[in-house]
Amino acid sequence: MTDVDFSTRIIQLHPQDSVVVATTTIPTNTTLYFNDVHLTTFEEIPLGHKIALTDLKAGSDVIKYGYPIGHLVTDVKAGQWIHTHNIKTNLSGEESYHYQPKSRPIVYPQENRTFQGYLRENGKAGIRNDLFIVPTVGCVNGIAELIIQEFKKRHAEDNPFDHLTILKHPYGCSQLGKDHENTKKILADAINHPNAGGVLVFGLGCENNTIQELKASLNKYNEQRVKFLTAQDVTDEIAHGVSLLEELAEIARRDYRVPVPLDKLTIGLKCGGSDGLSGITANPLLGAFSDYLISQGGSTILTEVPEMFGAEQVLMARAENQEVFGSIVRLINDFKQYFLSYNEPVYENPSPGNKAGGISTLEDKSLGCTQKAGNSTVVDVLAYGEKVRKTGLSLLEAPGNDLVAASALASADCQLVLFTTGRGTPFGSYVPTLKVSTNTPLFERKQHWMDFDAGDLLTQPMSEILPLFIDKIIRVASGEETKNEANDVRELAIFKNGVTL
Repeated sequence: MTDVDFSTRIIQLHPQDSVVVATTTIPTNTTLYFNDVHLTTFEEIPLGHKIALTDLKAGSDVIKYGYPIGHLVTDVKAGQWIHTHNIKTNLSGEESYHYQPKSRPIVYPQENRTFQGYLRENGKAGIRNDLFIVPTVGCVNGIAELIIQEFKKRHAEDNPFDHLTILKHPYGCSQLGKDHENTKKILADAINHPNAGGVLVFGLGCENNTIQELKASLNKYNEQRVKFLTAQDVTDEIAHGVSLLEELAEIARRDYRVPVPLDKLTIGLKCGGSDGLSGITANPLLGAFSDYLISQGGSTILTEVPEMFGAEQVLMARAENQEVFGSIVRLINDFKQYFLSYNEPVYENPSPGNKAGGISTLEDKSLGCTQKAGNSTVVDVLAYGEKVRKTGLSLLEAPGNDLVAASALASADCQLVLFTTGRGTPFGSYVPTLKVSTNTPLFERKQHWMDFDAGDLLTQPMSEILPLFIDKIIRVASGEETKNEANDVRELAIFKNGVTL
């Protein structure tokens, strides 16, 4: 039998929890000391997985983060592994909710820090001066590549843009109703994004998402920074497209970075490939940063609505007022109805990778996911495709799919997306996507994917790690490339058949 110091092997997240979490792999028949309790493991406990603190009966709730994460289907002994083989979700369909405000924001001192950004004519600030080619329809994706290649040849030494990105997608034609509106909204959002120093809107000419219709949905836009091209209307669309990029490049050459206060930042909060440490290290780090940025006058946005199921009442209790509370209720129940309308269960989550990492139920996942939102008051709820309206913490309608949700955050005017992961992922949205590892082994193994290691929070306090994280974000906002940018991975994904709030 092996004796192990519990402080380096297990952690209890809330005093009321009936489980502890392994912070490293624990062998079979290991004795763990927790307060006055001795636990002996019945089997190997993988990193991030749960161990029963006491004997528990079948049917009893398992408590983690201070909340139920499901119920046991068998009796469990103290020291036994609790996972998908013996716990099931408590979730079903829609629920009724009551407004019971309990908001206790954590306020950080005002530091008056700045980043080096691009001030735009409309008062917004970009952290990049990128060129976007925005196809109105998937038919022109390939030609857009040829236009970019020719432009790069001409400007191998004097390209004024930080990055050149084609927002490829397969849509824009043969779409109706909500699908068509989603495509149009997301493309319009990208055209008016503050990170865009220049935009070429590129259409074919016979699609139903016509340039004229898309242009009408833009409201105000800077005609010097946004150009339009319909391929069927010109003889040589490549030459014409390159000519328009040259015009945009002339404008971009006049742009330069200036000190910008942090209150100009809107940052998206996202996770994917989560594991049992996500809610212990990386997600709380994002939550602390969110509270910090909001204290400086900035804004953050939390999305992935299905991964709020089971933790929604925590967010509802932080609603600024009854109106915001009602919007959160509609956000949750309408997304549940989206699943039910396809005869799918609302709790069909977590993913296989999540389960391998120690997440057993959707409640388990959601209570960890919502740690990213810190403790700030929820001031607004945004429909899919809407841009941020209020300073502070907003919730955004979007699914859990990584690329769709990250694209939705970019569309809401997030200049940067913070993305936590315990399993690792190489993707990036069309805005910088800063990857935060939940554990040090992942960070060391995938340094070409990961930007910051939150695994240090297992051995160091938040007060030491948060300042390092803030400094990293300010450097990225000032031009330091994220790994997805360095790898030239920047993508767009559009949600099909979205719900209506």
